[in-house]
Amino acid sequence: MPQHLAEGLISWASVLEPDTLAQAQRTASMPFVFPHLALMPDAHLGKGATVGSVIPTLDAIMPAAVGVDMGCGMIALRTQFTLGDFAGRDLRNLRQSIEAAIPLSAGKCNTALTETAAKRVAELEADAAVDYETFARNWRLQLGSLGSGNHFIEVTADEEQRVWLFLHSGSRGLGNKIAMHHIGVAATLCRQRYIQLPDRDLAYLVADTDEFDAYIRDLQWAQKFALLNREEMMDRLAASVEAWIGEPIVSDERVNCHHNFTQREEHFGKQLWVSRKGAIEADAGRPGLIPGSMGTASYVVTGLGNALSLNSSPHGAGRAFSRSAARRQFTIDDLRAAMAGIEYRDTDAFIDEIPAAYKDIDQVMADSADLVEIRHTLRQIVNVKGD
Repeated sequence: MPQHLAEGLISWASVLEPDTLAQAQRTASMPFVFPHLALMPDAHLGKGATVGSVIPTLDAIMPAAVGVDMGCGMIALRTQFTLGDFAGRDLRNLRQSIEAAIPLSAGKCNTALTETAAKRVAELEADAAVDYETFARNWRLQLGSLGSGNHFIEVTADEEQRVWLFLHSGSRGLGNKIAMHHIGVAATLCRQRYIQLPDRDLAYLVADTDEFDAYIRDLQWAQKFALLNREEMMDRLAASVEAWIGEPIVSDERVNCHHNFTQREEHFGKQLWVSRKGAIEADAGRPGLIPGSMGTASYVVTGLGNALSLNSSPHGAGRAFSRSAARRQFTIDDLRAAMAGIEYRDTDAFIDEIPAAYKDIDQVMADSADLVEIRHTLRQIVNVKGD
């Protein structure tokens, strides 16, 4: 159940670190936040604003409170296969074929466009109001690449043993550079106007200005890039599974959702800009995806339309340890134990992604009982990540 922690701050997090709470309070104190900031169960420290925040604002947006990976999110596809169809097959070979089909890790991209990527790039080019090569010269080749960190590709199975394909990624280096540009613009404008901020990364842009309009234009384009990036990777993932199993995939369900974005919505009788930084839309009946961490369950959910949360829910487990702290705390043997029974690339590069570095996803989902209904629980068979 939600807790009113301070004026303008409501939290669904049963586990909340003091630094995270203090950061959320600073964001909630901004004069244009209305009616309150909703803190999700997976909340943890972020740049400026807390990851796991839903921030409604009147006529202003804080770019850092939207997130630097614009449009980051998840996509899942249910196949007709069951675990029985995979029995006795070489999962390592499947993992390696996925790794060959999709560029992984920070800075990695395609060397050429596939036919499907070329069509998606053409769609993005048609929608581009400015030349996005000024942010990333190779943005076209980034389409269809995963990145690193908590981004992943997985083959999973639900409670009825049905196989799902699932992945998490965003707008890559392109979206990050666009976001950092606009965070810098907002900081410069606030400094020029002698605006005192509780955190410099809470610098904001005011509606009906050229700078605000440019941010919304670029954000919406980057969100589309992120969505098409996930679609392209899902097509490649599906093709890898089809080639491995020798049968085309037949799917009757596909979900693709953002968790770093802002959009115009009506709540509490007001037209607001609702920024979800590490949160997904969860209005009544909307399908959504909430991944756990490497080695733990993920969830296919349906939103319940909780008005206090501004129709939102968490986007995952949320970090409990920073990356550096996780590397000090855990070992490669700890990771191997956590990943027992899952096909993955055995390397110490993933120690900072060990499940114990994240909050307990079961507790996050329990805290979310009035935000979403769980439709399916997905358990990993194959995990693919970038260094």
